[in-house]
Amino acid sequence: MITVSKEDYLKAIFEAEDQGEAVISATLAAWLKVSPPAVTMALRRLKRDGLVVVRRNRRVVLTCEGRRIAERLATRHYLIERMLTEVFGMPWYHTHDEAEKLEHAVSSEFEALLAKKLGKDRPCPHGNLATGNSPALKRKLGLRPLSEVALGNPSTVISIDERDSDLGGLLEKRGIRPGSKLLLRERNHDQTLSLETADGVVILGGTAAERIWVSSAAVRTSTRKQVNRS
Repeated sequence: MITVSKEDYLKAIFEAEDQGEAVISATLAAWLKVSPPAVTMALRRLKRDGLVVVRRNRRVVLTCEGRRIAERLATRHYLIERMLTEVFGMPWYHTHDEAEKLEHAVSSEFEALLAKKLGKDRPCPHGNLATGNSPALKRKLGLRPLSEVALGNPSTVISIDERDSDLGGLLEKRGIRPGSKLLLRERNHDQTLSLETADGVVILGGTAAERIWVSSAAVRTSTRKQVNRS
């Protein structure tokens, strides 16, 4: 039997892998905000059901069936977020937490209706697609974290990490949301960034800037500096 708890673990493994993380027990404890003993018990059940494999290096890997379930949940989550915003007008930074609850209750029939009505070719309110949002893929598409944008270079926000609704609410108040235009004016000594937005000049922490992906004509990376010096 696939319970809500099992679905949460499978989707967490899938999403952590998508973000380029090597998934171990500690990864899941952090992602799901549960204790290490709880993770151990959950993995034991998932292994018994043939949904995950735990390798000798302690890395947790989804089986084909486990991945199928996780991908289905990720797609439902994406469709629900879009429904909440496009149909009901919910603010973009609230949709993730609501979708986390609803994704377990959606039937295959309703999922098919949502897919037919909304399609799957547009991003969710946070700017992410149903699947395939890895940092590596984003870089291949020419996107970069806001933390790497060059000074004085205009940027457009494409996507924002959706797992922290509090961060989303803070960014919204500062005029930073998917589709907004930004201009990096200064890198401060305390690692914060001074940004010009449609709402005025705001200060943003470096950690938050790493979770915002933008489209920009130029980026600031150590690799580029090394190339220019050689």
